[in-house]
Amino acid sequence: EVQLVESGGGLVQPGGSLRLSCAASGFPFSNVEMSWVRQAPGKGLEWVSGINNRGGITAYADSVKGRFTISRDNAKNTLYLQMNSLNSEDTAVYYCAKSFNDIDSPRGQGTQVTVSS
Repeated sequence: EVQLVESGGGLVQPGGSLRLSCAASGFPFSNVEMSWVRQAPGKGLEWVSGINNRGGITAYADSVKGRFTISRDNAKNTLYLQMNSLNSEDTAVYYCAKSFNDIDSPRGQGTQVTVSS
């Protein structure tokens, strides 16, 4: 059974940072491309970033480029998203997903990120 468990969300002030984690199990993590997607209040799913199976290829949405960094530790079956310079538009539920850029791919239950002063 595929399991994706996100953590690390919370309340942060504008300009702050958070690091999200996604613990994966039930599939060969090191062979699978992964991504982060998010859903802001009242909006649809938005692809944020993708990474290939070895971590050597990454891509970002224009809205987060230069502020967010995706990475993975295949030995720990864990995906990460380092988020810096957060602003109110980054407020959303963040999900890790089992694909590079398909927002409809299997994802976890999500972790809430709220950027507010």
